[in-house]
Amino acid sequence: MNFDPVCLLESILFAAGDSVPKDQLTEIMELSEEEVKQAADKLNQDYEERSRGLRVLLLEDSYQLCTSERFFPYIQKLKEPKRRQNLSPAALETLAVVAYHQPVTRSSIEFIRGVNSDGPVNRLIERGLIEENGRLDAPGRPILYVTTKEFLRAFGLSSLSGLPEPEPARINEEESGDAMDSSLD
Repeated sequence: MNFDPVCLLESILFAAGDSVPKDQLTEIMELSEEEVKQAADKLNQDYEERSRGLRVLLLEDSYQLCTSERFFPYIQKLKEPKRRQNLSPAALETLAVVAYHQPVTRSSIEFIRGVNSDGPVNRLIERGLIEENGRLDAPGRPILYVTTKEFLRAFGLSSLSGLPEPEPARINEEESGDAMDSSLD
């Protein structure tokens, strides 16, 4: 049977309900990886032109049919209990450390942040934003943490290369001004 690749891709991704690896899609659809990519691009173009609520997201080496990020606050109300709150500043800071330094140990997270990070790390694991990814070959064999596909989905990223460049650390202007004034004496 011959099917329109765009319709076939949409059907497969809808039925899967989760990400589907590129190689599995090429096998199922009997198409090349480039043809699958073209179908995904065309499907996204169709969704965009019609202002639809869906899009095909490329997650590293997999494709997934997802809702448009502009509808996330509404979808979140459906999927999450009302008591669930946004991530705390400590959890966001911890998540940024993991995202930019992964794989990273808990002690490295704490060294970078300067405070104990047990609570934020546990909350991020509970929410599926980070996960354990083996152990460091060092004394004590500490656990290594990495971000998950759920992290990519939540932030609308295709891969970690989509993370913005970190801003250089800034010194408090008052402190630097005082230091400069005293050096002039």
